[in-house]
Amino acid sequence: METKNRGDLTINGYGASNGGQFHRVIINGKGTINSDVECMDFECNGTGFVNGNLYSKNAKVSGKGKFFGKITSNSLKVEGRAMVDGDISARNFRVSGSASINGCVKSEDMKVHGRLTVDKDCEADVFKAECQFTIGGLLNVDLVDVKIYGECHAQEIGGQTIKIKQKSSLFAQLFKPLFQTMLETELIEGDHIELENTAAKVVRGNDVTIGPNCKIGLVEYTETLTQDKKSIIEESRKI
Repeated sequence: METKNRGDLTINGYGASNGGQFHRVIINGKGTINSDVECMDFECNGTGFVNGNLYSKNAKVSGKGKFFGKITSNSLKVEGRAMVDGDISARNFRVSGSASINGCVKSEDMKVHGRLTVDKDCEADVFKAECQFTIGGLLNVDLVDVKIYGECHAQEIGGQTIKIKQKSSLFAQLFKPLFQTMLETELIEGDHIELENTAAKVVRGNDVTIGPNCKIGLVEYTETLTQDKKSIIEESRKI
């Protein structure tokens, strides 16, 4: 991305721009960009609207950002609230606030410590989360390491190593009868699977460990199956 002769775009207070190519784009007030924007660094510290696609090396949303296109970035951080109408493609994707994506997400490394909603598929090499999330399609990840907090949903989960655990907290222990954390999904398929607090119709893997507070319709395994006494498996098959 050639940026030698590019200027910066900074919006303080109320302002708008027609977009284009910049070195840095910073929105500190309430700003609108009315077409595609390409830049090295994008920062939204206030309320920002991008009526197009964002292409950047680094992007950060600390305030509230609404994107009416797709985001393509090497590094994307959401520390506030981001709403994206299109797809996200980011090598590193971090969410410590709230992110809602109407399309698909593709990333190498995802870490989520907030709330994530993806309407379609989510694909990554590594997906680590301590959060609430909803994924409308397939969560397809080599390594899934999730500590659930609250209700989590995914249509299907596939990967090599899948670990779903309950996030330990004093709040959850005090209000355990009223506050039940749970992951709900149709299918979990992987090589090595460890589950807690999971409701799934089908779990399929090589080595499967069903920990406490799980309700599984069918488990199919090729090597080993371990079941906690506080979990329910309606049917199991070694294949």
